[in-house]
Amino acid sequence: MPNKYFGTDGIRGRVNEGNINGEMFFKFGLAAGTYFKNLKKTKQIAIIAKDTRLSGYTLEPALVSGLASAGMHVYTLGPLPTNGLAMLTKKMKANMGIMITASHNPYYDNGLKLFGPDGLKLSDKIEKKIEKLIESKINKNLSKPEILGRVKRLEDANDRYIRILKNNFPNNFSLKGIKIAIDCANGAGYKSGPKLLKSLGAKVYKIGTSPNGLNINDKCGSTFPNKIKFLVKKHKVSLGISLDGDADRIILCDEKGKIIDGDQIIAMLANRWKRKKILKGGVVGTLMSNYGLENYFREQKTKFLRANVGDRYVKESMQKNRFNLGGEQSGHIILGKFATTGDGLLVALEVLFSMRKGKKASDLLNVFKPMPQILENILVRDKNIINQLKCKKAVKKANKLMGRNGRLLVRKSGTEPKIRIMGESHNKNLIIKCIKIIKQSIKY
Repeated sequence: MPNKYFGTDGIRGRVNEGNINGEMFFKFGLAAGTYFKNLKKTKQIAIIAKDTRLSGYTLEPALVSGLASAGMHVYTLGPLPTNGLAMLTKKMKANMGIMITASHNPYYDNGLKLFGPDGLKLSDKIEKKIEKLIESKINKNLSKPEILGRVKRLEDANDRYIRILKNNFPNNFSLKGIKIAIDCANGAGYKSGPKLLKSLGAKVYKIGTSPNGLNINDKCGSTFPNKIKFLVKKHKVSLGISLDGDADRIILCDEKGKIIDGDQIIAMLANRWKRKKILKGGVVGTLMSNYGLENYFREQKTKFLRANVGDRYVKESMQKNRFNLGGEQSGHIILGKFATTGDGLLVALEVLFSMRKGKKASDLLNVFKPMPQILENILVRDKNIINQLKCKKAVKKANKLMGRNGRLLVRKSGTEPKIRIMGESHNKNLIIKCIKIIKQSIKY
């Protein structure tokens, strides 16, 4: 049975519609606080970070109230990348961490990503237990007045996060003399991104660092890479870094202005880690990973597994198979040697560390020849339309037409009211034809 509130990456939706409002965030906080408090840790601590959406000002107080009402002491961290929250949850030995974000979605959406004391996203099993608590009567979970939680603001969260990132690399790692462009999507990484790079000595050209609550992901960031491409060419930098709204994704741009997606970054990191004997087991991708990547790993005799779309499922597969590298074409990349979830800035540092001896990004990051791939996102009222007979027949017809010349993937978005259709083949006209067949069966 599917979850009622949790999707593929936490809870997400349009603000002040459905579940994304102050009343529900109080219930989410009360339920999550009750569950993690019952783990009987000596200190009952929850930490909260957020991205830069205007709605964070209304949702955060409600969430804090719910957590404190459950008896949890709460630290609010302000805008901070998602993995910064995950790292600090573990570092501070907190019971739980909550990120208020809708990641790459527009400003009018918001949501939650929850992390346990180990810094890992919650399993389906734990999410179901929390959902059961959300559905229970509020009075049942309210704490007595004398044991209500206290709330405190932590002002140096970004500095703590930056220190953790830098501690993963040698003390002599320097970016002095290197020019870097960064697009922070007017999101959670707008402080820590430029500050991290400057602290290592880089000359930094930045955009997407002036959030106003409404411009997060607005024609900028990893979902709009042309912005970083322009900056790279304008300032003739060595590398362009493009983050998403909560900075857990990264898309790169080499010095020639070529956009580098997550698949190419993963291939480069796998090669490097394999040479250094750091790579454990193999690599986990997703159903969206380019078939060229799979072929490349087969040639390199590197184990490659596909998980469902979503970095949580990538991480679960990595844990199950004892792999330490995995990620998505979209730029969610998990460096299991250092982190429990995707982190755009951490991946950027790992790439820059590989470039430190004068290597060019264009040489490092164009590892394999991708198979031509087309992705279309169709806005729908009801994502279950793909389960209707008309759509199923169209998918069957398109797959028959594609045959052995490529592959098709039709799925519901886990974070938006969209159906995603992906086609891969060396015959682009065939991809277009197959996608058109499926699109005609899906109406808004």
